[in-house]
Amino acid sequence: MALLPVAEALARVTQGLDPLEVEWVPLVKAHGRVLAEDLAGRLTQPPFDASAMDGYAVRAKDVASLPATLTLIGEAVAGRGFDGKVGGGEAVRIFTGAPVPEGADMVIIQENVDRTNGRVTVRETGPAHIRPRGQDFTEGEVLLRAGLKLGPREVMLAAAMNHAELPVRRRPKVAILSTGDEVVPPGSAPGPDEIIASVSYGLGALVEAEGGEPISLGIAKDTADSLIAHIRAGSAADILLTIGGASVGDRDLVGSALRSEGLELDFWRIAMRPGKPLLYGRLGRQRVLGVPGNPVSALICGLVFLVPMLHRLLGLGEDARGPLEAVLGQDLEANGPREHYMRAISAWTANGDRLVAALPSQDSAQMAEFARTDCLIVRPPHAPALAKGHRVRIIPFDA
Repeated sequence: MALLPVAEALARVTQGLDPLEVEWVPLVKAHGRVLAEDLAGRLTQPPFDASAMDGYAVRAKDVASLPATLTLIGEAVAGRGFDGKVGGGEAVRIFTGAPVPEGADMVIIQENVDRTNGRVTVRETGPAHIRPRGQDFTEGEVLLRAGLKLGPREVMLAAAMNHAELPVRRRPKVAILSTGDEVVPPGSAPGPDEIIASVSYGLGALVEAEGGEPISLGIAKDTADSLIAHIRAGSAADILLTIGGASVGDRDLVGSALRSEGLELDFWRIAMRPGKPLLYGRLGRQRVLGVPGNPVSALICGLVFLVPMLHRLLGLGEDARGPLEAVLGQDLEANGPREHYMRAISAWTANGDRLVAALPSQDSAQMAEFARTDCLIVRPPHAPALAKGHRVRIIPFDA
């Protein structure tokens, strides 16, 4: 049976995934969340003509000829403006952010003014140094769009727009299930035939980084009863993510346990390296993704398949950048029949190119090597050999 191409597998795992329901969160909890509705300003900013500098508010026509001596009639500070009007031959001491008083249309910076006995002499002028009302935004203006992941700048803007709470998408719940009699938790003293569980922690971190809520189901033993009990414990999650046991070995029981619970299997093998034994199906409303047990394979499958699923559930806008590319820093051999995601290290050149080199070993169990990479080189099936200097598609970990 022919292996399913990666593009087709990705289309299937994301098909029919709609954004989750809306919930409201306090502004202080909004960082990293995905905005569910367009957000408009609830006020105009600045709400008045404001001084951009410390200095003196004057009428421009009074300082058209220099030096000009004016009478000081008051003071305007942020939060307390001058209650009066600037007339001919008058000036008001003003500070940054303060309302520009009526009649004034220019602020002279304090460095260009001499002050003596209630009078000021303007020696030099310059720009008006006034931020006009509404220069930043106006009431009712839509500034933040639905599908936007809220970072520090967006949260600051939402606060300035006078929003104390924001409508965001609920975080997708991802139940993560490790499997295998040989797997024990970190901090354990593993026996001679045991290994430390690591994949679930990497995938949990990936889920959290991409806006989801990871739910650990622990480690199921290689028995039908244990697997079924753990699967049922994660039934409330939007996605059930299983690790290992989804191939065709005698002790690969995950698939049969899922089918006994009603899994509608879509596929379980894809033309991908690493990551060939990838399982996908549905348990009622729940999506099920089964990744290989090899650590690197599992995390790469998470990047390629789980992340797009989360983005659909969050209603994230499409990435407008398109495929990212880098320049090969070494020759690459021809690729085989499976799409290859090669671990690589990159560096920026003086002319702004990203130079990339694949690791010598692409073993899918080597986590230490994987941890020092910063991107993946994506090689299509049957891609020809490429010489140093060619451009290749990459998936950067810092994007």
